[in-house]
Amino acid sequence: MLGMALGIGVLLALVGCTATESCVAPQDMVSQLLQRLEGSVNLEEAANPSVLLAMNLAGGDSDGPIHKWLLQELKEEAVKRAQKDMTSGQVALHVLALLSSCQDPQRVHALEQTVNLIHVLQQKTDEEMAELEAEGIPKTTLYSVGLDALALCLADAGGAQGPSVALAKQVLSPESHLSVDTRAMVALALACVYNYVELQDVRDLLQEALWTVSNSFLDEQEKGNGMIGNIYSMGLALQVLEATRKFYAPRKWDCAQAFSVVSAHDYQQPMAIAEVLPALVGKSYLDVAGLDCAATQDMSTSQQLSLSPMLGTHGIPRAPIQVTYSITNELQGKPFHYSTTVTVPSGSTLLKVMEVAAEENPQIFSFQTEQTSWGPYVTSIHGLAGSTDDRTYWQFLSAGDALDEGVGTYKPHDGEHIQAVFSTY
Repeated sequence: MLGMALGIGVLLALVGCTATESCVAPQDMVSQLLQRLEGSVNLEEAANPSVLLAMNLAGGDSDGPIHKWLLQELKEEAVKRAQKDMTSGQVALHVLALLSSCQDPQRVHALEQTVNLIHVLQQKTDEEMAELEAEGIPKTTLYSVGLDALALCLADAGGAQGPSVALAKQVLSPESHLSVDTRAMVALALACVYNYVELQDVRDLLQEALWTVSNSFLDEQEKGNGMIGNIYSMGLALQVLEATRKFYAPRKWDCAQAFSVVSAHDYQQPMAIAEVLPALVGKSYLDVAGLDCAATQDMSTSQQLSLSPMLGTHGIPRAPIQVTYSITNELQGKPFHYSTTVTVPSGSTLLKVMEVAAEENPQIFSFQTEQTSWGPYVTSIHGLAGSTDDRTYWQFLSAGDALDEGVGTYKPHDGEHIQAVFSTY
């Protein structure tokens, strides 16, 4: 891998990736990550809209079986859950994935039902904004509100200006200490809305916020020898710096330096790949609405029926494994400790383990999640929710060590004991 990384670094220099030009990674690296992303798709788990979005932006095979399965699953998920229990950010990601697949998010049809995802997204965004105005924090996260504004803007649906103004003020507030991921998603939303706003005072506000975010990323890159935040926040940061060049001009971006950092890392996590892939082909989420839709068609019934056989090894049943899962709270309220052993197919994620446990004993192991840049984040287990006010959260451990992946990507092995412990930070 080191040899490959060095080779890619040299190639980036040879192709003329400079501070004044758009950087594009070598095709072999893009192809490898695309294959890895497609290989991460698990037919026994919920489809990830970020994966489909990245595949479309990076030029994946839109006629391939993985792409078609993802699209159909996301449509079915939308009609079943969008109004009922999806967060605003989850709805927004579905909108972006559908737009990138040349689908109309206002008329999503599956399972003999039709849903207007834009209408649902606007309702949920309004709820986020009401909480933000009343409490100073949104219903979920500022990252989600950024996703909401971006999706509404790219869908040309209206309703994005209000959230964008609030997000710009958050970025410019001296009291705000936003993560790289949050600043990046907010910047992408603001860059989209800026192109449609006519009021000069709003344009000035958005421009100042975009100048602030983009220059902060350039500063971090200079100090970090190419790194912005950490390796897993690089994907969105690179998207922003590519898409907002006019806002930090005449300052130049040394994209070759940033790309050398990304190229040297062996990305494995699907969400990390999904965020970095668009940047590696010189695109960002802002390009979703501009993809060529001429050759894209909905799946026919015959294609849907023949999808599973086409998937080959992806559809082969996997051997079962047993995983012990326990939840513990000794920090807040009445202490509790419960443990169970569940059986899941090998290769299943921790999220799947938790879902099976909750299905078998919902009174004990029920849980809630919210969408983040790394997929589902567990906010509550057994009715006990983490809180930024109390600085509490659910920490996941194996053999006493904290997991280095999220519940949506970590795959327990046979006989492993996963502990969820209510903790403080």
